Amino acid sequence: MIYLVLYVFISFIVGLMGTNRKFGFWGNFFYSLLFTPFLGIILLFASSKKVPVKYERNGR
Repeated sequence: MIYLVLYVFISFIVGLMGTNRKFGFWGNFFYSLLFTPFLGIILLFASSKKVPVKYERNGR
């Protein structure tokens, strides 16, 4: 039972680390749950960071 809780907790941490990445929190979290947190970390570092969208207003 403790291993299951630890597995979900580590997957949660991987999800938090992936908040500003391409797949976001939920994508990284579920990927870590389905496969392993180790593969989740590899996916996390392989994905690109989100680029914030900058809106510009006209000078009027």
